[in-house]
Amino acid sequence: MPTVLGTSRQRLNAHVQQRIEGWRTGSRGSQLFVLFLLMALAGLTLLLARSTTDLVPLTVWSLWLLVGMMTLRFGPLLVLCAVVMVCSTYAAQMVGLDGQRVVMSLLTLALASILVLFQSSRQRSGLPVALSEAVLTQLRDRLQAQGVMPELPHGWVAESATLTAHGTSYAGDFFLAEVADGRHLEMVLVDVCGKGMSVGPQALQFSGALGGLLGVMPPADLMRAANTFLIRQNAEESFATAVHLLIDLQSGTYAITSAGHPPALHWRRNPGGWFVDNARGMALGVIDDVDHEPSWGQIAPGEALMFYTDGVVEKRDADLDVGIEWLRQTAMLAVDSHGFPGLPRRILRKVRGGNDDRAVLVLRRLEN
Repeated sequence: MPTVLGTSRQRLNAHVQQRIEGWRTGSRGSQLFVLFLLMALAGLTLLLARSTTDLVPLTVWSLWLLVGMMTLRFGPLLVLCAVVMVCSTYAAQMVGLDGQRVVMSLLTLALASILVLFQSSRQRSGLPVALSEAVLTQLRDRLQAQGVMPELPHGWVAESATLTAHGTSYAGDFFLAEVADGRHLEMVLVDVCGKGMSVGPQALQFSGALGGLLGVMPPADLMRAANTFLIRQNAEESFATAVHLLIDLQSGTYAITSAGHPPALHWRRNPGGWFVDNARGMALGVIDDVDHEPSWGQIAPGEALMFYTDGVVEKRDADLDVGIEWLRQTAMLAVDSHGFPGLPRRILRKVRGGNDDRAVLVLRRLEN
């Protein structure tokens, strides 16, 4: 008997899991299954209301509408709303309320149905609310997973921090990095034009394109290819700023290529302080022909490079140079007081709130 029960339980679990996985695909068959299930529950609710009128309030019908909004597409949801309205009308007649209260209850339920259908029609993905959220979450996770610094050789440390403008999980600021032959680190930090969640798909698409180019092309060719990619998008806000770093982790020599990005900062020991890098170039996606002037340098033991997006230094009431000077002084005080560990997070805590995403990345070479 225990074996029979165990087998039945396993089959039931497998069936339920199969139905859940089918619903996650958003297929027509899975939608019909969920619709029939909710219609059956609505019918069961009507039977309960008929036998025990005191235990089934009229507000219970709103519950099925909310569940339908979370799990059904617009078409099946429209059918469910019609079924719920018919069932609730019969239930209202059985409750024994006066006519005015019944009418008001049904009008409220009808208004709720209209709002539920309106919300469903606004789902541009064509998926139910719950599935749309799952898709956005996967988009966020993939974008964040790409921005993980690979393991660096002994003697090198990298730290980064990102803060979105409105507290959402989606940002237009991202970076990609990889280490080739255990010696050369190649990294690109990008700020995609846009605000809020609307920039998430653009950032994911652009990061995928750059990910295929990183480590394959020289920096100048990579920037030109990225510029061509954005030009072909034919979108009004399809442009971005970027900064590219290629560094030899044995000698510390590096090349920085900038495309309209705020200048990198180099922490030097002698004399001590943050110095502005001179790499310059046009932002990506603005014009067809771009030309970028890279800079070259070397990180000695005990020195560091800092990269950041314009949300860190741009202020509406001040010039960009003022913001860069503020960052230099803030970062210098932060290093003098607590050293380099946790520097990106400490800098972002000092930035005034704004309408742009903020990101800071620090690459440091340890002292021998």
